[in-house]
Amino acid sequence: MSRFAASQLGPQQRADALARLRTETFDVVVIGGGVTGAGAALDAASRGLSVALVEARDFAAGTSSRSSKLIHGGLRYLEQLNFSLVREALEERGRLLTTLAPHLVRPTPFLLPLNHHGWQRLYYGAGVALYDTLGSILGTARGLPRHKHLSRTSARRLFPSLRRDALVGAIRYYDGHVDDARFVLTLARTAASYGAVTATSTRVVDLLRNAREVVGVRVRDLESDEEFEVRARTVVAATGVWSDDLSEMLHERPGLRVRASKGVHLVVPRSVISGDVGLILRTEKSVLFVIPWGGHWIIGTTDTDWDLDRAHPAASSVDIDYILEHVNAVLERPITHDDIEGVYAGLRPLLAGEDESSSKLSREHAVVEPMLGLMLVAGGKYTTYRVMAADVIDKAAHRLRSVPASRTQDIPLIGADGFTAMWANRADLARRHGATVGAVEHLLERYGSLTTELLASIDADPRLGQPVVGAPEYLAAEIAYAASHEGALHLEDVLTRRTRISIETAHRGLDSVEDVADVLAPTLGWDAATRRREVEHYRARVLAERESQRMPDDLTADAARLGAPDVRKPSKRP
Repeated sequence: MSRFAASQLGPQQRADALARLRTETFDVVVIGGGVTGAGAALDAASRGLSVALVEARDFAAGTSSRSSKLIHGGLRYLEQLNFSLVREALEERGRLLTTLAPHLVRPTPFLLPLNHHGWQRLYYGAGVALYDTLGSILGTARGLPRHKHLSRTSARRLFPSLRRDALVGAIRYYDGHVDDARFVLTLARTAASYGAVTATSTRVVDLLRNAREVVGVRVRDLESDEEFEVRARTVVAATGVWSDDLSEMLHERPGLRVRASKGVHLVVPRSVISGDVGLILRTEKSVLFVIPWGGHWIIGTTDTDWDLDRAHPAASSVDIDYILEHVNAVLERPITHDDIEGVYAGLRPLLAGEDESSSKLSREHAVVEPMLGLMLVAGGKYTTYRVMAADVIDKAAHRLRSVPASRTQDIPLIGADGFTAMWANRADLARRHGATVGAVEHLLERYGSLTTELLASIDADPRLGQPVVGAPEYLAAEIAYAASHEGALHLEDVLTRRTRISIETAHRGLDSVEDVADVLAPTLGWDAATRRREVEHYRARVLAERESQRMPDDLTADAARLGAPDVRKPSKRP
């Protein structure tokens, strides 16, 4: 079986995975299907270890699908003199752009507006110059243009929507951006191609112990409500903002504390703002990015403590107004609530001190072993997921014999091999399959060289070449592929993570939900009642989110968002 075939995650693969989880003893069981957990599964599997990955909801369902979508060195950490974190992040940015995921991570130019003459250009200019220099010294800039100082006129030529009085000049520099949910899914599929057993909708409800040693986990399959035990030589918890829940299973503190910081983002049409580059703006509480995102802009983020529901963090009207106020301060044409297509909120897992504000908490990571056989990794930032994964598997390897060193710095994710050549020949690829060049480009930027699988499915069934109702930039083939190859189990998985229809359309997916359900039903084996329930769940989710975004504070927003039941069966235990 080829690695591509082994990476397929469909209904039959999930059934096979559940059977293996019940019967095998694994070297490593990873709890958590976010970027760090999926990265840890790949790291361990690529070292030749037997690996299982269990995730309570869906790949990237938590923090890892709700980030700012940036792959960056952390320019603002230079101000904090955290050179080691910047160096590490720049190294990882370079690997992602060139070796690991060139099909998913792309360079993006940003403007840093200056609003003071003299000292500010020197101060920020020195910081950006150091940022570029570190990248060049480390060999991680890899084709990214160096920064450039711009006059006000030149800056507004690149970003005409900037108010003239909002800047006296600017500095242009480069970082990267990524579809975070698709990246995590690709990580998980790459881990599967190396033999990792993966299963979503499998919530860990307890740890298995032999005296003072953890020897596995007890899991509930949220699709069937059945419970079973998974045996392991080591257990790795990559649970992000849920890390403190381990203390309830351990009946003691796990050795570190994680605080959740809420970050809210808005999505608006590309036509609302005239610009060819992104923006980075400083506010009194956070850094605000305006990021080009296909036919849209992503604007965010906020940075506030959150201690309410972690599965469905809610954006309030205050959060939305905060972002609009600060971005409108620099735009000639203010963005209004009517311009907003989508809103999403995510929780950053920050290593916590007792009295620190969330904006000052560490973005570095920690690995601890609170009990023999249990490794906990927490903190960090999206860009450095691979380092976090390697560190926690290194610690797990101490309990296992003859484990080689991490090799993930040189392992391209599936879809990367052959992508560059395929992109160069995209016009010919489109001609051979009777597709438009635009459609092929869209697929290549989401699937890389796996695009041939989707084009083959359209060749076999031309109906899959039709656009999705209400979201014409996506094809029906992508919906079918999400169920047959990418582990999607529910409408929400497809509309919010396999695609971004839920945040890229003003209707939030409501106009698409019936069409998407029709495509998914045959592959997922839905009868009429299941299909109807899935549609009802998704509609309720959208209505609850919209209601939460009209609420004046976190407490009322959280209550409104929880008005919609989760499509996965809730766990009866922590």
